[in-house]
Amino acid sequence: MRRRLPLGPVMLDPAGLALTDDDRRRLLHPATGGVILFARNYQDPAQLALLTAEIRALRTPELLVCTDHEGGRVQRFRDGFTAIPAMRRLGVQWDRDRESARRAARAAGLVIAAELGAHGVDFSFTPVLDLDYGASEVIGERALHFDPNAVGALAAELVQGLASGGMPAVGKHFPGHGFAAADSHVALPRDERAVAEILKKDVAPYRAAIGAGLAGIMPAHVIYAQADAEPAGYSAYWLKEVLRGALGFAGLIFSDDLSMEGASTAGGVPERARAALGAGCDMVLLCGNPEGQDGLLEALGKTLPVDAGRLERMRRQSGRDFRKSVAYREALQVLAALD
Repeated sequence: MRRRLPLGPVMLDPAGLALTDDDRRRLLHPATGGVILFARNYQDPAQLALLTAEIRALRTPELLVCTDHEGGRVQRFRDGFTAIPAMRRLGVQWDRDRESARRAARAAGLVIAAELGAHGVDFSFTPVLDLDYGASEVIGERALHFDPNAVGALAAELVQGLASGGMPAVGKHFPGHGFAAADSHVALPRDERAVAEILKKDVAPYRAAIGAGLAGIMPAHVIYAQADAEPAGYSAYWLKEVLRGALGFAGLIFSDDLSMEGASTAGGVPERARAALGAGCDMVLLCGNPEGQDGLLEALGKTLPVDAGRLERMRRQSGRDFRKSVAYREALQVLAALD
């Protein structure tokens, strides 16, 4: 029987291919609001559909279900799904033929949305809006281009392509992880550039993506030392003053994974979550850390629910299989020609 609970600000990952009793207990906690799936949660399309249906049957409103399905090396579901090219491939095409690159970006968005949505996934943390400065190995080919105008134009097409497949988009990693060389999974990156340069270059693609309908944004676990002593995900300057204020972003702000080393400046997991939520994040992610998840849920208790309007923007358009559309078939052809 479904439990009626407003959605809280915590997004967790289940342990495996089906929910365990511990998974169910955590997902029924009032502080939980969503589930993120990884490759370990995927066996084949039928299993994924069963897993997402099981997650959705737990609560009303239903928990959000998401994944990282960017293309290239960051694509959690492979067998039975179209291989999406790394985003840099779209940037290479941009330098050859801008119109065909736009078509390919829109096609990639539509295919991602149609295939994920058909299996019960609400959204992917896509697109990456970081600029390719050639400095960050963790970003690398995940970045569309080094030119902010190219990234903004291609990202806008991706956002609109996702929407045409019934799915919202989430941009990352605000204000930009491309210049900082360290990997925030295992280190604490710093970007020492002037704030004016970051705003002019790295933030520029967000204006185009927001204008195209971007529904969510994930800040970087990077310290921009000239702006704030804390990483962007803990910074009211970046999230409230710049993102909400200057850019007028009204969608959902997700923290990056609080288990990452780049999130360590705030202390333990509960302190990290409170720092992110206090700075302006709506939801916080904690992945691959069951004990930490239990402690986080206990620490937050019956926390205030997330803004319902922002949450609803993150839901896929259900009731239609976009894979049956002519547009989907044409999008597959566009991607095949790109290879």
